[in-house]
Amino acid sequence: MTYRIALIPGDGIGLPVTEAALQVAQKAAPGLLECVTFPWSCEYYLETGRMMPADGIETLRGFDAIFLGAVGWPAKVPDAVSLHGLLLPIRKAFVQYANIRPHRLLPGVEGPLRKQGFDILCIRENTEGEYSGAGGRVHVGTADEVAVETSVFTRVGVERILRFGFEQARRRRGKLASVTKSNAQKYSMVFWDELTAQIAAEYPDVEVSHYHVDAICARMVMAPETLDVVVASNLFGDILTDLGAAIQGGLGFAASANINPTRSAPSMFEPVHGSAPDIAHLGVANPIAAIWSAAMMLDHLGATDAAARIMAAVEATTAQGIGTVPGQDRTETITAAVLAALD
Repeated sequence: MTYRIALIPGDGIGLPVTEAALQVAQKAAPGLLECVTFPWSCEYYLETGRMMPADGIETLRGFDAIFLGAVGWPAKVPDAVSLHGLLLPIRKAFVQYANIRPHRLLPGVEGPLRKQGFDILCIRENTEGEYSGAGGRVHVGTADEVAVETSVFTRVGVERILRFGFEQARRRRGKLASVTKSNAQKYSMVFWDELTAQIAAEYPDVEVSHYHVDAICARMVMAPETLDVVVASNLFGDILTDLGAAIQGGLGFAASANINPTRSAPSMFEPVHGSAPDIAHLGVANPIAAIWSAAMMLDHLGATDAAARIMAAVEATTAQGIGTVPGQDRTETITAAVLAALD
């Protein structure tokens, strides 16, 4: 069996880290992946006026998974254009409602907290909430200008991400932290709290904790080892996962998956370090986040042994001190070390 993968390397360091991840994935699972590359990026936007063609979504629908490098080049194209022109449409069209980001220290990596032993799985609602795109501006350019951004929380959307989180907690260490700000947001976040309590009754084996977003930020810094699965809305999850990346040593280790749990459409896998235009030409981008994301993709596709081999090779590489310090090793050096470790 082969799986068709749509590669979107994107901009900046997205290109070399996608190439690195592909090399590793193909060595770990030879003959499993049939890849097609699409040039959709900010450069593509400057040439065509679109981040992807009008039929881009339908083109991607025929693939088993999507692998994204990084998209964005703010000096050329506003981030709001690149985000709303490519990433958000893919996530929403394919109902990739579960954004998953693992946070743990790899061997040899020293995080800023100087702490070991934490293993947090952050699950972010990925299709609605604060990033629904509902709103607008009136009286633009006048003293009376008004901007309105409306968060949208549906029962379907909140229930499905919570259930997904409970299932992940059941497979892991049986602890789930639900994150809101219900003391201040008395409609959407109280709604989230109520649904958490209702669904928790179906999972008596899972220990549930409720945190306000500011409190869990403090806990992730002070006692990250006490957390297992963290479930949050689109905005809160976005913020918490960047904090998680920081405590695990930096964005060079920040892997992610945008999952459609029903498998009715392709899921998308990506490192979340961004395109990093300032270092794009230096050859020192850390490909570990992309390689880790490729392992998550293989795991999702059912190639669990290959995924485990990749993660073992990554850990063997960082244990040697390769790829553990930003800018210290070249992209090709880190990639070669992971490939060698696969042997």
